[in-house]
Amino acid sequence: MELGIYTFAETRFDPATGRQPEVGERLAHLIEEAELADRVGLDVFGVGEHHRADYAVSVPHVVLAAIAARTKRIRLTSAVTVLSSDDPVRVFQHFATLDQLSGGRAEIMAGRGSFFESFPLYGYDLELYDELFREKLGLLLELREHERVTWSGKHRPAIPDLPVYPQPVQRPLPVWIAVGGNPPSVVRAATLGLPMALAIIGGAPERFKPMVDLYREAGARAGHDPEKLRVSINSHGFIADDAARAADIAFPPYLETMGRIGRERGWPPPSRRNFEAEAELRGALFLGSPQQVIDKILFQHGLFAHDRFLLQLTVGPTPHADVMRAIELLGTEVAPVVRKEISSGS
Repeated sequence: MELGIYTFAETRFDPATGRQPEVGERLAHLIEEAELADRVGLDVFGVGEHHRADYAVSVPHVVLAAIAARTKRIRLTSAVTVLSSDDPVRVFQHFATLDQLSGGRAEIMAGRGSFFESFPLYGYDLELYDELFREKLGLLLELREHERVTWSGKHRPAIPDLPVYPQPVQRPLPVWIAVGGNPPSVVRAATLGLPMALAIIGGAPERFKPMVDLYREAGARAGHDPEKLRVSINSHGFIADDAARAADIAFPPYLETMGRIGRERGWPPPSRRNFEAEAELRGALFLGSPQQVIDKILFQHGLFAHDRFLLQLTVGPTPHADVMRAIELLGTEVAPVVRKEISSGS
């Protein structure tokens, strides 16, 4: 199993003015986090795309390019690329360039994302989300298969037999489809034979098993090699030397961020009691000591037999030193045990 982390590069900001006084510092810390993840042997580092004052990254490929220059082996992915409000040609060029800079370590994780600010910002109708995604994903897949492309669609000017450069190192450039609980999205990923990244950020993991089963069944019906139907589980959590410290570090930023987003969307604020309940074996949060996180990864592997696990350590602005310690524990204590147990079939 591949193990890694992903981040949305959360920043503190003044909601009255919308100013982000700490963007440069957060980006510098993010690069240090990626360097450490590479050094302790993690497999994947993901950076999300947002267009809000509480996040520092709107162009993941730029940040990943900076990380590429400071790392050696870790794979570099968006988490996610909001493809419906972007131009697939530019997305392909951005990540092909990143692939060249990194020596073949780039990936695209395409999906809806957590927020919708990019749609009005770039002049797209959110109600056309699925239609836009379907068309643009088709073009993106065409671009990674052919150096010269002839294509026409409804939402972008046609491409009349034109070359697209640069080409990536990896052929084809990896594209994952990020999904939540939407069965049509699962079936689309499976039918196309694309790997699926499933976000589980609340509730019992068992209720997501039908989604993984549906993905593999639909992929098999479409004639795809089961070995190529890869699954990633992406979840929130935090690791510290003991469970109490992990909860004490992670809950305040989680409460601030999820409470604020909840107020925007009409959700109730999270409670410490529910937060800690989600840290139990059958909850969604990977929160606790290294052994607790090991147990939970292995429990979910028994459910999903997934190929990759990505952990979002910072659901809100979290002290950098504590994040670095969490990455160290994930790479040096959690990952070796998980890999050994899964490879041995335990």
